[in-house]
Amino acid sequence: MKRSPSRTVEGSSTHPQTGFTLIEVLVALGIVAIALSAGLQATGAITRHAQRQSDMLLAQLCAENALVKVRLARQLPGVGDSTTACEQAGRNLTVAQSVRPTPNFNFRRVDAQVLDGEVPIWRVSTVVGRY
Repeated sequence: MKRSPSRTVEGSSTHPQTGFTLIEVLVALGIVAIALSAGLQATGAITRHAQRQSDMLLAQLCAENALVKVRLARQLPGVGDSTTACEQAGRNLTVAQSVRPTPNFNFRRVDAQVLDGEVPIWRVSTVVGRY
């Protein structure tokens, strides 16, 4: 039996086409770009959160140190406001301390607010009594 040559239509091939079309490649690139953008935003949020947590920890140390200093003085603090510098881990923070009277003259309210420049970071309050 004699084989006849295979007929092809103009522009077609006898071999099946393989690979991806341009549209499929563009859709895949779009999906990858969206996923990478979401990952970048998540990484940025984690970095900002870690920095904020570090700031709060250092501010808490400064505020607690200021209140411990008042307690260790073993005398009733005078009413008024004061500010002191606090250096923690190479950061220069400011502690604004406020002493206010209470209805009972044997006690004073002491507030310690930690600032980074003009930005408040942490605030702690306590009541100190006569010793």
